[in-house]
Amino acid sequence: MSGKPTEQPGAGQHEDTIHNERTVRREDTTSTAHASEQRLAPGAVLDHGRYRLLAKVGSDSRCNAQLWRAKDGVLGRDVSLTIIVGDSTDTTQTSDARRTLERAMHASTFNHVGVARVLDVVSSAPGDPDGVLGIVIAEWTHGSDLTELISDGPLAPGTAARLLQPLAAAVEAAHHAGLVLGIDHPQRVRVTGDGEIRMAFPGPMPDAGSGEDVRGLGAVLYLLLTGRWALSGSPEGVSSAPAGPDGTVVSPRTLRPAIPLELSTVAVRALGSPESNGTTGGVRTGAAVLRVLEQYAQQDAGESVMHSAPAGVEARGDDVWQREDPKPDPGRRRKLIYGVGAVAVVTLFVVSWLAAMLIGMFVGPEKTSGPNQIVGGETSSDSQQQPSSSSEESSAPPPKPLAVTGSDVFVTEQDRDNRDEVDLLHDGDKGTSWQTDGYNDQLGTGFKSGIGIVLTLENPSKLTEVDVTSPSSGTELEIRAASDDSPELSSAKVIGEGELSDGTTTIPVKTDESTSHVLVWITGLSQGDRYSSEIEEIELRGNNGQA
Repeated sequence: MSGKPTEQPGAGQHEDTIHNERTVRREDTTSTAHASEQRLAPGAVLDHGRYRLLAKVGSDSRCNAQLWRAKDGVLGRDVSLTIIVGDSTDTTQTSDARRTLERAMHASTFNHVGVARVLDVVSSAPGDPDGVLGIVIAEWTHGSDLTELISDGPLAPGTAARLLQPLAAAVEAAHHAGLVLGIDHPQRVRVTGDGEIRMAFPGPMPDAGSGEDVRGLGAVLYLLLTGRWALSGSPEGVSSAPAGPDGTVVSPRTLRPAIPLELSTVAVRALGSPESNGTTGGVRTGAAVLRVLEQYAQQDAGESVMHSAPAGVEARGDDVWQREDPKPDPGRRRKLIYGVGAVAVVTLFVVSWLAAMLIGMFVGPEKTSGPNQIVGGETSSDSQQQPSSSSEESSAPPPKPLAVTGSDVFVTEQDRDNRDEVDLLHDGDKGTSWQTDGYNDQLGTGFKSGIGIVLTLENPSKLTEVDVTSPSSGTELEIRAASDDSPELSSAKVIGEGELSDGTTTIPVKTDESTSHVLVWITGLSQGDRYSSEIEEIELRGNNGQA
């Protein structure tokens, strides 16, 4: 691979010629790309069998790229694959593919929350399906497709601005580093579980400049505000943006008058930069877009459904993404569910208690009053006190779900396995998961004594049982009570243990004390090609404040 490219934001002087050349290349390679698509199917393996295709997420016909979710058979984790396809005998196609792979390799050193990290870049290998010219492997972005986000209609302006901020910041940081991300296609971008838009499938087109990234920001903003895509390569199911008499796209504000003028203007000017059509006043940098987004991301999140949407398109308000803090809070909905459940349990308990009191008033006390009477060597009052104890136990509230407000990976040595994904263990979605790294040896053989997850409870509670949903049968766990979120393993008391089966495993817990932190300590990993374990969800149950 070549050295780091030096790409400046103004590198767009000959882009009209470049776009014409790309059009000719796409026409020449359509049949080859279609043939390759027939051979790439779920279950196929690439790169000497390491990556198994799971599901096709999309395709970028402009550069004959297919976007897939795949399973890394070595590390046992999901990854995203940008697969470049074409005719291996065509020097132009192979040269373009090589250039895309080189640019993706340079981007592997770039770390930003708005971009999926590039893990590897490989050329075609023996055994790969015909037509595969190279693959860009990146970490998998949990969440949803960008087109799914607007499937029910465009978003409120404040919501759109908040969601797009990380991606705009990533573009600005990448351009300062001399890199191009290639975000100018809607299916390369995904929405994370934290409610932020992220570049999920890296691999810019071979001749793309920084202007394409800025136009990509404008196109994504236009899509969120109007539900329409303003660049070429619009995926199936997404309408293209309407154009005016001069060929430029109609402004979002024309389609929806309630959109703020500044947001509408920055979207159009980012799309119509001087490099593309010679207009003046174009937005050339990600920083210019970011400044406007930051301004409107601070607006009141209470924007309601906008009634000015075009016919057949109903705009959504902030009912899904609304948050008082501009930074997304993925636990808010979960806390609300737990809160409603807690109120229901408390209400049921109070009603039961009142009913018992009323019954007691009419039936009268069961114990005899007056002095104790000796019967068979013991007082009658003593004999009647014992059932009272069991009655108190039976009136204790049933275990209920305990709200988890935070989590972290806990180890006593070396790195923390996939620490940035640990919140997926308590997001209420069993379709997401956290997993350990893959190891050649079992835990306790020298490299690590164990791997744990510390869960912080919303309130100190007496834990009664833990439900662990996992596909990794054979994983061995200990449940420990911890004093804080950075406990000493020796001081974290074991209160339960068990071995996981495929599905949901309930681990009973025995403790008489409340705890504010729970350590789920993995003492044995599931064994496959390597030793690793995956956990989809951890649910804690108990009683708040029970000691």
